[in-house]
Amino acid sequence: MGGVEPETTENREASRLLLPAEAAGRLGVDVRTLANWDRAGKITAEPTLGGHRRYRESEVAALAAKRVAA
Repeated sequence: MGGVEPETTENREASRLLLPAEAAGRLGVDVRTLANWDRAGKITAEPTLGGHRRYRESEVAALAAKRVAA
């Protein structure tokens, strides 16, 4: 059943972090929409030490798959 693998500690740590522009591009949305989704809990941003947002590649891929299926 080609579902998305549940996130575990192992694959969460191995997942590459994407810049907001990269994540937004993969999802076909504006970076402001991505920030709004983060605040709404639709996707989780990982804060950097400087206070910037990064998004896990695995989580972006899972959300992109959901958007295509919808």
